[in-house]
Amino acid sequence: MVLRTVSTMATIAISPTQNRPMSDKISEQSRPNSDLASARFIVDIDLSDFPAVRESEYPYNPTADQLERLKKVSEILEEAPAEVILRWAIDTFYPKLTMATAFGPEGCVILSILARLQPNVRVFNLDTGYQFRETLELRDRIAAKYGIQVVLARPELSVEEYEKRNGGPVYKSDPDRCCFDRKIQVLKREVVGYRAWISGIRRDQSPHRANAPIVGWDKKFGLVKINPLARWTKNQVWKKIMEENIPYNPLHDQGYPSIGCWPCTRPVLSGEDERAGRWSGTAKTECGLHLVDEQPLPPPTTYGQL
Repeated sequence: MVLRTVSTMATIAISPTQNRPMSDKISEQSRPNSDLASARFIVDIDLSDFPAVRESEYPYNPTADQLERLKKVSEILEEAPAEVILRWAIDTFYPKLTMATAFGPEGCVILSILARLQPNVRVFNLDTGYQFRETLELRDRIAAKYGIQVVLARPELSVEEYEKRNGGPVYKSDPDRCCFDRKIQVLKREVVGYRAWISGIRRDQSPHRANAPIVGWDKKFGLVKINPLARWTKNQVWKKIMEENIPYNPLHDQGYPSIGCWPCTRPVLSGEDERAGRWSGTAKTECGLHLVDEQPLPPPTTYGQL
């Protein structure tokens, strides 16, 4: 049984320079007389029957009761600050709790919070072999400031071996397969032994992420998925980064709001969506890690069996 009682002041202010209006629920957090100012988030729901991911088996299929309990937890934590959500995640799942990060602004914010709450949560980066130099250097800056050593989780084949085996860069001929081989398969391996993983996605990043719950079931990888910043906006993320001097990727100052692998990422133009620079010129908008449950899985001929 997990019982966590937290009393907190929700004081996320609205930036006067924000480009995208916040939702009513989020903007209420800046009102000094809001009921949220004295909100108490109590989670008394047992999730101990959610197993850890096992190697070489199909993902666990939760019961209707288990899914309903996750839904209730997510509803309770819907209005909670990220610190409260992460405190609950640690109390409920650690040490069987992990996090994947591409060192985006959201991931850096979460790492700064984990450094205070539980710096020993295992954090890994899907190192495809195609990451920007600046991204890898940010890993070192995070370690220096917070003492968190992010593991570089790599595919079995090096870039040279992979391209030689496939007759050239797969990101050019079949970017979906490249993401599957060098990201999805690696994450599938890295979550073995864990019951829950933390993600930095936000609902306003793309239509695919618009319905992401705070806490939900990741049927692709077979464990609980926690999105502590799901309700945040881009401006809230950057406000916290500026206020707390959180390290971030310098490419963000050069027109790259969303950063992935260097061959598939370009700066965005004025007025473009923040993810418009990813796989530009194709219909591809997601690597496949964060497709929500109600979205169909990619065809097996392209992605294999997850």
